[in-house]
Amino acid sequence: MPVRRIRPLPAKSTRAMEARPDRKQAILLAAEKLFALHGYHAVTIRDIAQEAGVPLALVGYYYGQKHELFHAIFEHWGRTIEERLAALAAVDQDPQQPETLPRIIDAFVGPVLKLRASPEGEYYALLVARELYHATAETDRVLRSYFDPLATAFIDALHAALPQASRGQVAWGYQFALGALLHHLSDTRVERLSRGVNRAGDPGAAPLLVNFIVGGLRAALPPRLPQAGRGSRTVSRSPTKTKARRPA
Repeated sequence: MPVRRIRPLPAKSTRAMEARPDRKQAILLAAEKLFALHGYHAVTIRDIAQEAGVPLALVGYYYGQKHELFHAIFEHWGRTIEERLAALAAVDQDPQQPETLPRIIDAFVGPVLKLRASPEGEYYALLVARELYHATAETDRVLRSYFDPLATAFIDALHAALPQASRGQVAWGYQFALGALLHHLSDTRVERLSRGVNRAGDPGAAPLLVNFIVGGLRAALPPRLPQAGRGSRTVSRSPTKTKARRPA
């Protein structure tokens, strides 16, 4: 009777490290979802592995440490920042045109709301909203490298569209606009307050949000009144009636 040779099974660690693009993607999506729902510091690598349905060692094999995995999420979605910058670059930034400011704000909010409404981008949009609201020293390093250049580009454009304001004032305006956008991304209370009429994160609210931000910027940073020329006289009015003096 011939002797049957039994081949040894591959080691568990070897099987776990097999390159599987679907598992790599599953890890990224699991991390994105858990970070968005619970925050960076509340989530462990073990949590991510369990959510993705992969061995714990595989997370480190593909992405390294937790902060590197966090960074990989933003790297994966880098095209969304490029889309917003491309939309901004397409705006004719003429401060004399009344549509310049609304177009800048539409480039700022439109792609994000579209992403928030998509099944694949929902958790990323929530993650950005959460981390920009509650950035810690760990997450701030990642956000600085991706979102500060974007913010600078939009502040430059807003400053060109609102030349009567100082850059400091425009920077405040940008932060207020960002606050309105982030709140819309993460808020669910509006469903209750509207008695079920509104839907959380509804992209249909984009025109209203754009008009709200534009109206706020124009009200907060109105054009300066023309200054009187050197040859003009300033008339001082007092409550009592006085005779005007003849010029000498």
